[in-house]
Amino acid sequence: MSNDFASTALVFNHDGLGHADEALRHKLASNYLRTLLELGQLPQAILFYAGGVKLVAHGSPCLAELTELAAAGVPVIACRTCLDFYGLMDQVAAGEIGNMLRIVEAQAQAAKVITL
Repeated sequence: MSNDFASTALVFNHDGLGHADEALRHKLASNYLRTLLELGQLPQAILFYAGGVKLVAHGSPCLAELTELAAAGVPVIACRTCLDFYGLMDQVAAGEIGNMLRIVEAQAQAAKVITL
């Protein structure tokens, strides 16, 4: 199977997938990321800002998947300003702390940006 996501940046701008109850948002996000791994559909980058940065912090239901994606070479980038706003700077457990410049550059390099 070809990697159709290879030139795609994924954006999480809230803590989960969709606009459901928190537990369902978290489960859907984990399932989505796990499915990408299982299908070998590795995105060009996964970007987190606003409430989305909570997904890279300790206690996130997505840490195993995000760690595995980062280990596979996918940049997993969380907004420093957002992490600081939520008091999560020392709680990052997956990916890297970036800034808005890094996020905008990743979006500009991508052929497609999908906000989840």
